[in-house]
Amino acid sequence: MASTSFNPPASATRADVAAALARRRKFAEWRFKAYGMVAIAISLGALAILFTTIVRNGYPAFVQSSIKLDVFFDPAEIDPSGTQKPEDIRNANYPKLAQAALYKLIGLESSDRKVRRDANQMLSQSVDIQLRDMVMKNPALIGTTQPVWVLARDEIDALLKGSISRDTPEDRRKVNDRQIGWADKLVADGRMVKRFNTGLFVNGASSDAETAGLGVALIGSFFMMATVLLLAVPLGVAAAIYLQELAPKNRFTDLIEVNINNLAAVPSIVFGLLGLAVFINFAGLPRSASLVGGLVLTLMTLPTIIIATRAAVAAVPPSIREAALGVGASRVQTIFHHVLPLAMPGILTGTIIGLAKALGETAPLLMIGMVAFVIDYPTSPLDSATALPVQVYMWATEAERGFIERTAAATLVLLGFMVVMNAVAIVLRQRFMRKW
Repeated sequence: MASTSFNPPASATRADVAAALARRRKFAEWRFKAYGMVAIAISLGALAILFTTIVRNGYPAFVQSSIKLDVFFDPAEIDPSGTQKPEDIRNANYPKLAQAALYKLIGLESSDRKVRRDANQMLSQSVDIQLRDMVMKNPALIGTTQPVWVLARDEIDALLKGSISRDTPEDRRKVNDRQIGWADKLVADGRMVKRFNTGLFVNGASSDAETAGLGVALIGSFFMMATVLLLAVPLGVAAAIYLQELAPKNRFTDLIEVNINNLAAVPSIVFGLLGLAVFINFAGLPRSASLVGGLVLTLMTLPTIIIATRAAVAAVPPSIREAALGVGASRVQTIFHHVLPLAMPGILTGTIIGLAKALGETAPLLMIGMVAFVIDYPTSPLDSATALPVQVYMWATEAERGFIERTAAATLVLLGFMVVMNAVAIVLRQRFMRKW
């Protein structure tokens, strides 16, 4: 087409025309490459902006502001009868003990209720459970004074991280000037510091941002991935081998292959509706259970594993099969001793990619009720739980500022698992790959 639109001057020689056409082809090729480079640059730029935003919002959640209090475990408050009854210890007013220690640190002597309320709001509500668990575990603490690191309130933590500007007028801040002065004093005295937030990985659900964690979501995701691994991998590989190597070629097997390919393109929420109808309403399995989530993700992952395994098996040269059959091996021996080991890199890659895809699914888990507010760790796949992508969704709907950084931090953790799983797929592929 380029040569037909090119009109050389009448005096041009054939060599000049050929050189001009060559230059036009080179320019067209350079222009096409430039389009590709611009497209890649735009994609990388968008990806960089996305990751930069997530990291900038998420990294503050990996540290948490804590206050070191010298708590006096007052026997009159904890064990007034002196008998160390569990119910007395459990029902003691532990926030009062923490507040008394805080008043002493900041030099608060005022009895004004508003001033004391401002001071009390510097401590996280988790101090009650923290001190109670300490005494329940070791009643010998009663009557002693112990240094205890307790979490600061979410608003105080946001102030120290710079999320709340001191220049904002006081009536528009969630932290008043009095609390800012106390916070500065505690920081100057070394009594309030930012420490690594282990609670992000071990705590369960909480309505307070400073105590909310991914512990339940991590265990729930582990149970679900274990279910998918135990069910989807053997079933998917077996189905792929049968369809590719053993199944007769007829209309029935063609129908199965078409349906498998169609299932791979079905929206994930449809699998959630299927799980809700079959596993919960019909089979009666508990709602919000990791087992149900694993079964739903198994159905969703099977087509991916089957298609990837069939492609890996089909890529094995026919000469391998012919050689094995030529020396007397049966078809089953040929498959398991020769074809399957050679197809293993592709099978492993497809399997891990399918698992990584399942790990990041949210819609089907929402349909089966895995948005439960779960505080305690699930001890079995039948217990109520949630999952990492669902936890991201739940935190993203919260209005408090502290949940914004936790949403980004949970996204970073999820992306970390994705990167690790894909890296494992690449390593395994290189480890088992055979060159012909």
